Amino acid sequence: MVERRKHIAVSGAGTCSEPVWQLAEEVGREIARHDAVLICGGLGGVMEAAARGARAAGGLTVGILPSYDSRSANRWLDVVIPSGLGHARNVLVVASGDAVIALPGEQGTASEIALALKLQRCVVALAAWQDHVGVLHATSPAEAVTMAITAVGGVA
Repeated sequence: MVERRKHIAVSGAGTCSEPVWQLAEEVGREIARHDAVLICGGLGGVMEAAARGARAAGGLTVGILPSYDSRSANRWLDVVIPSGLGHARNVLVVASGDAVIALPGEQGTASEIALALKLQRCVVALAAWQDHVGVLHATSPAEAVTMAITAVGGVA
């Protein structure tokens, strides 16, 4: 039996600073280097940067959009899922990941962290979310991805 590739969800702000963009892009590259699938909310900011990084490194990218409009997806996605669920799509994003990496964001990101923990997913935070109980903390994109992959039984 062939083992399914690990799925790593990436969560963060829809609009972000250049330093956060760079972190997210490197997270995406690291996910691809580990032959994992990147799952995200499909829009801009952290989601776009992570998808761009994963795609540049030859990875598979999946975006679960809040609307029914597939044209709202960022251009780095291989698979676009127009959910039409608005913010409720956050549960699909984290449920689709074997683990979640959370970068700086706002209420949407906080909701994804809470949902992931409720669904018993490993959550690794990078550059944010230091005050959330149950969240692991990484100091670099490589460490965040290694922690996520290891937590779900993968080889890092």
